Amino acid sequence: MKNNLLKKYLISTYSQIFFPIFITLFTVTSIIFLVKIASLTSVIQINFLELLELYSYSIPTILFYTLPITIFISLCLSLSKLSSEYELIVITSFGLNPIKILKLIFPTLVLSSILTLIISLALIPKADYMKKSFLKDKKTEASFNIKASEYGQEFGEWLIYVNEEKNGLYKDIVLFQQKKDEDTFIIAKYARMDNLKTSLTLSLQDGKVLKMKNGINQINFKKMVINNEIQQTSNINTFNDIVLYWQDRSTNKKRNEMFLFYILLSLFPLLSLFFILTIGYFNPRYDSNKSVVYSLILIIIYVGISNKLSVSYPNFGLLVLPIFWFLFSYLFYLLTTKKYY
Repeated sequence: MKNNLLKKYLISTYSQIFFPIFITLFTVTSIIFLVKIASLTSVIQINFLELLELYSYSIPTILFYTLPITIFISLCLSLSKLSSEYELIVITSFGLNPIKILKLIFPTLVLSSILTLIISLALIPKADYMKKSFLKDKKTEASFNIKASEYGQEFGEWLIYVNEEKNGLYKDIVLFQQKKDEDTFIIAKYARMDNLKTSLTLSLQDGKVLKMKNGINQINFKKMVINNEIQQTSNINTFNDIVLYWQDRSTNKKRNEMFLFYILLSLFPLLSLFFILTIGYFNPRYDSNKSVVYSLILIIIYVGISNKLSVSYPNFGLLVLPIFWFLFSYLFYLLTTKKYY
């Protein structure tokens, strides 16, 4: 009965702290991602609904970065709030020591780690695939829908300008390509564009090619075809495909780094459970509440180490960091909180 009442009280205190922090972090991170999405409008044209669609593909990544941090900070602040109001001292006097408190919050830590692992290892790759497919389709659409009298349009590696368009027939076309030591112009009277699904084909008629390299070389032509291959995106549709996606990390260094970083950050709240007790427990008569500062320092240290190990020592880091971090937190707990509570 006593444990149930305490559990409900802890959940109430935790909820009051968790949601404001989560909403704030989620909003700030969302703004950052929206700015990145808005920068894509220089390459493709999207309306408001398509902007929301692109943003939805970023939600798993936003949740991955905000959930572990929010859960850890919220639990630290919840306990420190009870300490600053002398409530943890009263709770301890009734025989509920820190380990018993830990047993009450342990399920939350386990569930948060499992949820974050699902988000990072399953939802993020799927969302990333959908985002790439969306952008590929929009770039194809942008290349296919060449508009007359507009500058800055692209067709593959070419800049293209069309003077007039009527019923799919382009008139007075100019294409330009700049390379390191050579500039190329293609001028044609007529052109048609065809979408062959795997590539876009631009058929030019009655034109000339001008190559500028140590002089000007001109080639006249009756018909010329320029192909722009559409980049294909690997298919990820089922959970089995997700498993195959991560199995590829043995030959894909970047994917292996992501896999290890995802796991390490997902386990952060669970591995830091004794840090939560150490930060949350203090005597307000002798100590001030520094839970926010301590929490942020630990987050920065853990994320920095995780990122470094994922890049430089991936397999070693996955084995050593969780063990080291957990044992270090427990040792810190033994030397501080356990002495007094």
